[in-house]
Parts: sequence; structure tokens; C-alpha cells
Amino acid sequence: MSGYVTFWSKDYVKRLEKSGDKGPFTVVYGSHHTRMPSISSVKTGDIIYPVAILKGTLCVMARLEVDRIEPAFDFLMRETGRRYSALVPDSIHTAIREDETEPLPHKFHQEPITCCAKTAASGKGSEIYPRPIAKETVSTLLFGKTRASQKPLRLNKDGVVQSVSLSGFVRKMSDETFRIFEQLFNE
Repeated sequence: MSGYVTFWSKDYVKRLEKSGDKGPFTVVYGSHHTRMPSISSVKTGDIIYPVAILKGTLCVMARLEVDRIEPAFDFLMRETGRRYSALVPDSIHTAIREDETEPLPHKFHQEPITCCAKTAASGKGSEIYPRPIAKETVSTLLFGKTRASQKPLRLNKDGVVQSVSLSGFVRKMSDETFRIFEQLFNE
């Protein structure tokens, strides 16, 4: 089991709050866009944590234990009744129009952030709300595919995480970083 982070912008967090979506958190989408990066490294059993930088503080917004990885189209049709912006798999040969399907009740976070959602990692998730990480702990967090490639997040001169070190990637975390994130959900 590995831990991964994905980044939610302040704008997305505001839209999530405005919609009243407090979870449970059930899906992370992957695509080729920086706002919804690839989740090709994520496997069943892994944990994904969306994070945001709110008022200069790194906050873990939710936790998702991945039970299933599938085409985003399949998840969206099953869970929302609409394909939204999912790429239609080559195996689907019939044209599906949005106005021909009946939408199912769903939460805001279950709709892709941008166009071209390719993959969906879904499973059991937590409530959605900010869980701040102490400023002195942020500099100890390490991310990277292998132990040798793990690096800390970029901080500005005031010790605040720069969004450039989180956005555009789904980052694997070190074992120690994973333990720190897990503690936020065991309290």
C-alpha cells in the first residue's frame, strides 16, 4: 500500500464548499491535464489524499482508499448517470448524448474538474474538510517514486508551500510522510 497526494486549488475548494459537498469522498480522476493529472501509478489498495493550500497552510482535505481503478466513463455512467467530460473508451461504439441519460443523485466532487477524464480511482473515503499540517512538519514531508528520488516540497521564504510543488502531478509519498497523513485520520 502506497500513499499519494493530488492538489486541489483554492478555487476548486471554494466550489466544493459552495456545493455543500462534505463527502464521503469517493473518486479521483486522472487525465493528461495539470488540473487533473494522471493516476497511472496508483494501484488498488493505495491511498490518495487531496491537499490544498489554504491561508498559507497545507491542508489534507480527504482520504480515499482505492478499491477500483477503471475508465472514468464507466464510473461516471454508473455513479452519476452522465459521462460529463470523460473520454469514451474505444470499446464503446454507440453514441451517447448527455440529454438522453437520466442523471443520478451524486456529489460535486464526483464530476471531473476538467475535460477529458480518462481514469477513475474510486473507493471508500472520508469526510471532506481541511486538516492542517503543522508548519514545522511541512518541511519534513518527502515525495517521490523511489527513496532515492524523494524530495521535500518547495517552500517560499516564509515557509509556505508553493503550489507549483504540488500541482500537475499525483505524487507518491515517503513512508514517514504517509504515517503523518494517516495520523490526521486516526485522531
